[in-house]
Amino acid sequence: MAAAKVGILGYGLGGAAFHAPFVASTPGLELTAVVTGRAAAAEEIGRRYPGTRVLPDADALWRAGVDVVVVTTPNRTHVPLARAALERGFGVVVDKPAAPDGATLRRLGELADARGALLTVFHNRRWDDDHLTLRRLLGEGALGEVLRYEARWESWRPVPRGGWRESADPADLPGLLHDLGTHLVDQALDVLGPVATVYAETDVRRAGVGADDDAFVALTHVGGARSHLAVSALVPVPGPRLRVVGAHGQAESWGLDPQEVALRAGRRPVGDGLTDDGTLWGARTPAGTMTLTAGGPDGTTTSDVPLVPGDHGAFYAQLAEAAAGRGPVPVSVESAAVTLDVVAAAHRAAATGQVVTLGTR
Repeated sequence: MAAAKVGILGYGLGGAAFHAPFVASTPGLELTAVVTGRAAAAEEIGRRYPGTRVLPDADALWRAGVDVVVVTTPNRTHVPLARAALERGFGVVVDKPAAPDGATLRRLGELADARGALLTVFHNRRWDDDHLTLRRLLGEGALGEVLRYEARWESWRPVPRGGWRESADPADLPGLLHDLGTHLVDQALDVLGPVATVYAETDVRRAGVGADDDAFVALTHVGGARSHLAVSALVPVPGPRLRVVGAHGQAESWGLDPQEVALRAGRRPVGDGLTDDGTLWGARTPAGTMTLTAGGPDGTTTSDVPLVPGDHGAFYAQLAEAAAGRGPVPVSVESAAVTLDVVAAAHRAAATGQVVTLGTR
């Protein structure tokens, strides 16, 4: 079967680092075209991906003979561009946040179903090394019933970068809660399932910034576990990336999955779990571990569990199967919509100071 032809709308950080390298290295996919108006980006595409067409706008992409469109443009354009692609029968991958709320994304899903097209959301952080390792430990019953899940994404950026991510315009879907917070919420839901209530605090701490740059979200899951999630641009010394407490023990890890740093530095996956420099893709150097502490009647014992290598490329490997009609999309519309329900509820909770109760679907 011929490879699915993929066109990427946008070649900023998302297109250059998170999409093009994986599309180009995934069997069953072909990086056919990229839309960008920047000359430097066009030159880079020609150097890295010979044979890939550089197009000036979305209208040119609609005529380029692609099968799947990746929408990796500013947040406010995600819905109109995804809708335009779906109306033309293209499959669509859309960056997070895919829409301002779950209801809007579900309507896009209905359009995709009506057109017989696939639609999925790029929640690549489900394939981070610490998340994969935690999922494995939970599957083995190493922690017992999870009581509390803590996740942080903290950094020290006292000088604003400017741009739409720090805009005061709600239409831009700006702020850290919409950005990194969406990843944290999605990971918490992937581990612990549906949410019953949401409480949140958001603040704008830096001068010249119009959207939240410091946020805390507390989730009570339907199963009884609690998630405490924090994102901030003003933490000089970040806390543990993950700490998960269960009835029988605790898992803890520090630092971020290495894939983003590698991609920003220009390193690329080439398939078979390898990087273009011959090293193992998604593995930390030196090797990373998650600390597992088991509790018992006589006290606790601690061991270091090797981190499972991160694998954002797994998203596109599953997409290739879905495009060929051999399986589901990597991230379902409904799971991504539920994440947006929770993020929207967190914004409401922060604005009112009240706990927001979510209905079940």
